[in-house]
Amino acid sequence: MTSTSAITVGNIGGPRLTLGFDRFDRLDLSRHLAVHGKLHTPVLEDLVKMCEQVDLRGRGGAGFPFARKLMAVASRIRYPSADPANLLPGEEQDGRRDSEDAVVVVNGAEGEPASYKDKVLLTRAPHLVLDGAEIAATALGTRRIVVAVESEEAARSVRAAITERRMPARVVLLTERFISGQAGAVINAINGERPVPPTRKVRAAERGVDGCPTLLSNTETFAQLAVLTSLGPDLYASAGTEDEPGTTLLTIGGTKVVEAPLGTPLQTVLDYCDVPPYQAVLVGGYHGIWLDLQKVGMAVLSRKGMRKVGGTVGAGIIVPLAEGTCPLGEVTRIASYLARDSAGQCGPCRLGLPEIVRALNALMGGAAIPDDVRRAAGIGRGRGACSHPDGTAKFVLSAMDTFVDDIRMHMRGGDCGLKTFGVLPLPVPKGTEGKVSIDWGRCDGHGLCAYLLPELIQLDRYGFPQVLGNEIPTWMERDVQRAIAMCPALALRVTPA
Repeated sequence: MTSTSAITVGNIGGPRLTLGFDRFDRLDLSRHLAVHGKLHTPVLEDLVKMCEQVDLRGRGGAGFPFARKLMAVASRIRYPSADPANLLPGEEQDGRRDSEDAVVVVNGAEGEPASYKDKVLLTRAPHLVLDGAEIAATALGTRRIVVAVESEEAARSVRAAITERRMPARVVLLTERFISGQAGAVINAINGERPVPPTRKVRAAERGVDGCPTLLSNTETFAQLAVLTSLGPDLYASAGTEDEPGTTLLTIGGTKVVEAPLGTPLQTVLDYCDVPPYQAVLVGGYHGIWLDLQKVGMAVLSRKGMRKVGGTVGAGIIVPLAEGTCPLGEVTRIASYLARDSAGQCGPCRLGLPEIVRALNALMGGAAIPDDVRRAAGIGRGRGACSHPDGTAKFVLSAMDTFVDDIRMHMRGGDCGLKTFGVLPLPVPKGTEGKVSIDWGRCDGHGLCAYLLPELIQLDRYGFPQVLGNEIPTWMERDVQRAIAMCPALALRVTPA
């Protein structure tokens, strides 16, 4: 993982979240107080009104109204100051908990390899994030705060800030995976369970950390809450648009973080970052969509503006695809990564995502057509345990519509004339990755391996196995070892990826 010290940070139109970054590498408590002022903690009713007035939305991708999250948690708890005489008959048995049982979770897990905005906030302005968490916790009548991160650097920064503040918060270090930031996976990890999305949807507001009502939102959202409380709704709304006030953080190309007012044209941000010539731009990360050059010129970074070009701001991830690299090859790289990094606990991930990769590889070699990819992307859509299969399908289908000329060249000759340089960001290999290989001096074509490992091996028209070339997902390691042991010819191997 790239250190946040290597990430360039800037702003368009004036800093808010990034205030003080031009003077300090990191804002400790004294610097934070000098820059942002003393913490102000409104009561729940006033806080909800402020959030509704500026329509504060989550900045983790889904864009859920923060006021509704607050009220959902508040509806599940009783406040100690409440007069028992005012409780309705049976109210104590309606599933509600005392307010001190509620938990506030800062989701600092950026599973997206191209996203760094939350890591920048946690390492450079941790007190702003903790201000937001403390504001929400105080309004809910609890002191229980958990900060979930997947970066050691961020964890150290937050622990130091917690010590400075002498606040009863804890830091949980998560496994770095694409699905780490999914709400259910974060809750499971904090609870000491397998850190993957649950197979059955459970609302964190009803049953989250330790089974308690839990307010979970991403890092930037809590930082925005702190800024909103500090500035007040009217001054907060002096940036952005009338419908969508405020600023947002964007990660550009996995190397730059920019704070910009909502309503800023996408082209303005790209020009500010001196982005080299590009073929298309991915917005919304690896569950997002591709914009061709025409749509890039039309795109405005707001919910309303992005809807006009078919996209979303999402988690603020913007990835230009540089000229000179094969678009289809880059898309296949990312799809392979998304298939490998899934939870692997339901059919759409175990079978649907590998089928997408197979179809893309065939299209790369001129042995398939885009409709084959579209059919593969339709496997299990809407039936996954989480949004990962649908998000991956969205990314791939968008590529089929955007890179028409490149795909046509592959269909004609199996090659577009460009190499795949791997310009789209992926996690740095740990050196322990492996892939399945076959000892052809031993293989007799029994085909058992393709039956045991359909995600990694398929049979050719002669009945011999074809390895798809994917790295072995963590969730398949046991299956691979079983297939190796069961191969009648002892021809199956694991070799370095």
